[in-house]
Amino acid sequence: MELIFLGTGAGMPGKERNVTSIALSLLAERNAFWLFDCGEATQHQILHTPVKLAKIEKIFITHLHGDHIFGLPGLLGSRSMGGSTDLLTLYGPVGIKAFIESALSLSGSYLTYPLDIIEIQPGLVFKDPQFEVSMLPLSHGIPSFGYRIEEIDKPGTLDAARLIAAGVKPGPLFQRLKQGESVELENGQVITGSDYIGPGYKGRSLAIFGDTTPTEFGPQLAAGVDVMVHETTLEAAMAEQANARGHSTTRQAAELAKQAGAKKLIITHFSARYGQDDCQRLLAECREIFPPTEVAYDFSVFEV
Repeated sequence: MELIFLGTGAGMPGKERNVTSIALSLLAERNAFWLFDCGEATQHQILHTPVKLAKIEKIFITHLHGDHIFGLPGLLGSRSMGGSTDLLTLYGPVGIKAFIESALSLSGSYLTYPLDIIEIQPGLVFKDPQFEVSMLPLSHGIPSFGYRIEEIDKPGTLDAARLIAAGVKPGPLFQRLKQGESVELENGQVITGSDYIGPGYKGRSLAIFGDTTPTEFGPQLAAGVDVMVHETTLEAAMAEQANARGHSTTRQAAELAKQAGAKKLIITHFSARYGQDDCQRLLAECREIFPPTEVAYDFSVFEV
């Protein structure tokens, strides 16, 4: 599982940063990519990465400001022109359906694949045997959300060698024992499956925040996650200006990561006033409070 940052700027594109979009690579887990936000020119950024439009399975939108959604019509159209026929599911705030349907209709665009648009409410957004995605509201002037992605815990493996040594022949009994059941062998011996299953594997977790000022739901959204992605639009000294515009500072993001017990913080969504050379200063402000912080540049890749 990897995070690929396609755009790390705030508000408008610059020479060094495009506007917001993050790809979550799940190639090993489900041969797919998930996209979080889709600012203008996201599909251009994708051309420089391993991300394939046909393999984008889900898109999660945090809010409806242009720097987070204006790349959607072009990306959806290009995915169609590439001949994709696989379902794409798009999640976002109320209004995202009207935006997409209007853009496609007015431009005469035709999709070769089914598009399911789901306007979400706080709580569970998606769940299957592999992953669970939930959403909580943030504070940004217009509805803005943060997503928590949790991998379902994996059971431990069955110790086949020990079972064979105990007289259990490979076959149907193995399946029952793998479920933790008890079975009786021909000699009357009772074998309990849980005694032969190794420890389980804790699923990975991450929280991806949309634009927000510090909010009461932040600690809940990011509680104990392996990776927390949070905007740091402005430096600590500009907190009043940042919060007035619905944004957070370096220090505020770091304080939240520490409070939530996150294992790693990745900062992104930087004001155009900051060039690449400024990033180490912004990173240092975060690390004073939360040392395991990393800064995202366009095309940065982080393993989860």
